Parts: sequence; structure tokens; C-alpha cells
Amino acid sequence: MALVKKEGFEFEFETNGCSECEGKCCIGDSGYIWLTPKETEEISEFLNTNIEKFKEKYLDKIKYKFSIKEVEIDFRNFSCIFFDIKTKSCKIYEVRPKQCKTFPFWNYFRDKKEEVAKECPAIKLL
Repeated sequence: MALVKKEGFEFEFETNGCSECEGKCCIGDSGYIWLTPKETEEISEFLNTNIEKFKEKYLDKIKYKFSIKEVEIDFRNFSCIFFDIKTKSCKIYEVRPKQCKTFPFWNYFRDKKEEVAKECPAIKLL
């Protein structure tokens, strides 16, 4: 069991917890999963498609940035387009964006430890 702690956060994250979670961080309220140009390129290469087709099929353009599309799985409940509902896993895990890699250590959760603990079973409150 590997626990990750980050300064300024009143919780730890158990890295093995993702395999048991069933993707709670990938499902829920609608939101944005922002991509950098480098991440866009890496994911499109991973999927063996050109960038323009990748953007058209998998991304929403919001002003000057791109966010991964979501799928409405039921009323007001969404999932990332790359989250496989049947297997409860990420289809692009190896090249997932930094935003996904840094979860749960987002500034948003800095003072919301109870909220993140409800969302993520791998959270251990301090």
C-alpha cells in the first residue's frame, strides 16, 4: 500500500485504490478535462488517429481551449468519453491528461477534504 501525501492537503491518497474504485472521479457532475496541445498530440497518437479527427470526435472547443467530451450516462450523470462503463476503466490511462494524473491533489480540494473523501475511496483523511 503506497500512500501519497502533498503539502497543504489534509489527506493522503492510496495509489492502489484506483483499481478498486470503479471510476468515481470519471463519473458524476459535468465538468471540464482540459488538454494541452502536447496531451492532445499524445492521446491522438495513442489512438492512432490524426489530430484534427481526434479533436472533432473526442474534444469540445471552449473559447481557445479544448476539453475532453463527456457522455451523459443518465440524468445529470456524466462520464468522460474515454471511461469504459462496462470495465470501469480508462481507455487512455497510459496517456491520460495531467489533470487526471494529479487527482485528487487539485487546489479545489485543498479545503474540501470531506468532499473528496466521498468521491474517492482511496482518500485517507488526516
